[in-house]
Amino acid sequence: MTPPFPRTAVFDGPRLAAVGGVAVDELAAAWGTPLYVLDRRELVARMRAYRRAFGDDVTVVYAAKALCVVGLLQLVAADGLGVDVTSAGELRTAERAGFPMARVVFHGNNKSHGELADAVRLGVGRIVVDSLAELERVAALGERRGDPVAVLLRVTPGIAASTHEFIATGHDDVKFGFPLSTGMALDAVAAALGRPGVDVRGLHCHIGSQITATGGFEAAAAALCRLRADVHACCATILDELNLGGGLGIAYTRDDEVVSIDDYARGLLGAVRAQTAADGLPAARVTVEPGRSLVGPAGLTLYTVGTVKHEPGLRTWASVDGGMSDNLRPALYGARYEVVAAGAARASGATAATAATRRYAVAGKHCETGDVVATDVELPDELGEGDLLAVAATGAYGYAMASNYNRVPRPAMVIVGDGHADLLVRRETVDDVLSHDVALPGGPAASRPYTARP
Repeated sequence: MTPPFPRTAVFDGPRLAAVGGVAVDELAAAWGTPLYVLDRRELVARMRAYRRAFGDDVTVVYAAKALCVVGLLQLVAADGLGVDVTSAGELRTAERAGFPMARVVFHGNNKSHGELADAVRLGVGRIVVDSLAELERVAALGERRGDPVAVLLRVTPGIAASTHEFIATGHDDVKFGFPLSTGMALDAVAAALGRPGVDVRGLHCHIGSQITATGGFEAAAAALCRLRADVHACCATILDELNLGGGLGIAYTRDDEVVSIDDYARGLLGAVRAQTAADGLPAARVTVEPGRSLVGPAGLTLYTVGTVKHEPGLRTWASVDGGMSDNLRPALYGARYEVVAAGAARASGATAATAATRRYAVAGKHCETGDVVATDVELPDELGEGDLLAVAATGAYGYAMASNYNRVPRPAMVIVGDGHADLLVRRETVDDVLSHDVALPGGPAASRPYTARP
């Protein structure tokens, strides 16, 4: 099977040679490693595949938590999508990108008063209300300005998604939204309809992320439709909008089987139409919020090998110049990734296609046993210091979850296309990492010998 790199990727045998028309050796030489690389053609193609699959009657909103940088949001806006944000930082990024605020959806289970006030001031299109306390805050803002705030109410539909427990969000007893099974969701809608400061446009749900079967999506869609019918029955109100979240999984390795965007759209919209018809209600405006499935496959990460260590009878380790500070998912979720050799092969008598290989564990540089990028990876037997490795499908939740663990600066990010690379995020320096530290007053303290009594 084909490794899950962007569609512009060019291979020399098993080695990644270029992406977006740019040689990976050139990228590493110009921008250093670790380096996040986004493929513009892959990104745009996936945005347009969503719009084509769902049609003009469905709103596609990019879930910015997957990757939120100014240049990316400029491309999302230019292609006509909306964006959902979950914090002041993501909202400010959208503002700086010039994103039309009417196409912004603001999520989050604990939005501060300041964040909500900023969202209302900027005129975001929808605020997704997550609790009764938040409903009061938003309603007060709407009453104060004399114009109700457009809101959706987040519903927990009681659906157990087929994904890791850390990224499942639709089952009961989770921090997000109003549970459907307890009757709290219906009560919350009724309460919101009685508040003059809010304009209740509809319902929202999200059941999780990296989901590789459509059944959970369809069950959640049907559950929200039934709640919409219950709202009509008890409150004589027809809610116009159903935001059904995102969560479609992607291939991280060549062995992963995933649902196509077309099949996802067909199943989701079929469930909405069937349940709406059964309820005898007019069609609702549907919104979907893909994140990972838009940007994940468009990304890859380049690393440089530092040391190779052969442990007879155990394994061979190849250590790279990044790791859990630029991709936390393997350590956090046990996530698996496709890793390949990249760039020109080191001088030897063998060609890239015929060179001998062996199995490696690819380790990060951080002071954690769990800092392992991938295990049992087939790589060239002659792999050594200075060689490049490429990790596929890192466009989502790599940079977004990056840290300065061990005071390691975060990598640069470039976007490639038509033989050209543009910088999206500059590389941090150690001075950047230290820039927020504040030394104690009085200057350096006089040091004592370690053996001195305190």
